[in-house]
Amino acid sequence: MDVNAELTKCRCCGSAKLSPFFDLGREPFANSLLKSKDEREESYPLALTFCDDCHLVQLTYTADPEVLFSHYVWVTGTSSTARRQAVKFCDDVMARIPVGKQPRLVVEVASNDGTFLRPFIDRNIPVLGVDPAKNVAEQANKDGIPTRCDFFNEQSAKAVLDEKGPADVVIVRNVLPHVAALHSVVKGIGILIGGTGFAAIEVHYGRKILEGLQYDSIYHEHLCYFTVETIGRLLAIHGLEIVDLDEGPINAGALIVYARQKGAQKKPAVKRFLDGEAAANTNTLASWRGFADRAFKHRDELNAILDGELAAGRKVVGYGASARSSTMLNFCGIHSRKLGCIADAAPPKQNCFTAGTRIPIRAPEQVFADKPDTVLLLAWNFRPEITGILRDRFHFRGKVIHPLPNKPAVEMMS
Repeated sequence: MDVNAELTKCRCCGSAKLSPFFDLGREPFANSLLKSKDEREESYPLALTFCDDCHLVQLTYTADPEVLFSHYVWVTGTSSTARRQAVKFCDDVMARIPVGKQPRLVVEVASNDGTFLRPFIDRNIPVLGVDPAKNVAEQANKDGIPTRCDFFNEQSAKAVLDEKGPADVVIVRNVLPHVAALHSVVKGIGILIGGTGFAAIEVHYGRKILEGLQYDSIYHEHLCYFTVETIGRLLAIHGLEIVDLDEGPINAGALIVYARQKGAQKKPAVKRFLDGEAAANTNTLASWRGFADRAFKHRDELNAILDGELAAGRKVVGYGASARSSTMLNFCGIHSRKLGCIADAAPPKQNCFTAGTRIPIRAPEQVFADKPDTVLLLAWNFRPEITGILRDRFHFRGKVIHPLPNKPAVEMMS
C-alpha cells in the first residue's frame, strides 16, 4: 500500500470498485499537537470510500505510519476506564482457555504502555508487547512490561516466534484499523497463533459508528472501519475465521473478535451478529451516504449550541483533547474563539495546542480554577468517568454539552 497517496484499490480485497461518499476536507494528523500556537503544520485529505465488492469502509488517503506512530501522545493507562477494562478483557480471554491450562505466552500487538498486559502478569503469565512508539515502549519496559519496539508485521512475527515460540493468545486491540500493511499484520497473527492459539481482535465497530453518527472516529490513523462481515472477509483471506464475538465499552462501541485457524467450532454469536448487520443494512453504500448527510447536519446543530452559549456571555471550555476530538473540532470549525481551552489529564498533551484549531490544552486543575460555565465533552465516549470527575473533583455545576452519539445534548450538572 503506497503511503501519502490516494487509494486506487481496496485495502482488503484489492478491488478498484470504490465509491467515495464522505469528504471532511483537509485536516492535520489528529495527534500532531503543536508546541506553539504559531507553529507551522501540514494538512491532508480526510475522506471515506466504500468498496462495492467487499463492503469495507476506508480512507481514501494513506499517511506515512513512521510519521503517525513513531512518537505517540495517547497513553492507555491515563484512563481509569481503560484500566478497569483491561482486567475484564483478561478475564474474558482466560475464559476461552481450557480449564486448568495456563497460557505459555500472551503477545499484544501495539501494546502501548502495557496496561492490557498487566493483568496477565498479575496472574504469572509470560507476556510480550510489540509497539513502534519509542517513548511508550521504553516506559513500558521500565514499568516491568517486556516490550519489543517494532512495527508488527509478518517479519517481526517470525522474529518473535523464533525467539519466544508460539503464543497461545495474540491480543490485537484497536490495531487493524490503523495499519497500512493490513495483510502483513494478519499474516503475522496467523504465524504466532499457529494451529492451537487464538487471536483476540478489538476494533471500533463500524455498525456503532454508523448508527451513533460517530464521525469523530474518522481520522488519518484509522484507515479502515470494520464490521463483522468485512473483518471476516479479511481474516478468511489468510486462513483465519471468527469463532466468537463480543462487544466492549471502549470507543463507544468496540467489536471484539476471537479468531482461530479455519475449521474451529463457531459460537452462535457469530451468526447473530451477521444477521443483525444484514437486517440493519450496515454494509450498504446507501446507509453510509446517509451517515455523511447526518454529519453535516450535526455540524450545524453543534455550532448553534456553542454560539448560543457565547452569545449569553458564558465561558466555554472543552474536556478531553482526544484524537477523535481533533476531527470534530476541525470539521465543525471550532477554534479558540469558541472554545477557550481544553482540559486533559495526560501530561504529554498539556501546554500544547490542538492540531489545526490551535486551542490551548491545559491540566484540568488549571482549567477549572477559572470556573468555566459550560463544558464541551469532547471525549464523550468516556462520559461516565469524566462527568464523575467534573462533579466530584471540581464540583462543577454548570452545563455539559454531549456532542455525540447522534444529536448534541445539553446536561445541567447538579
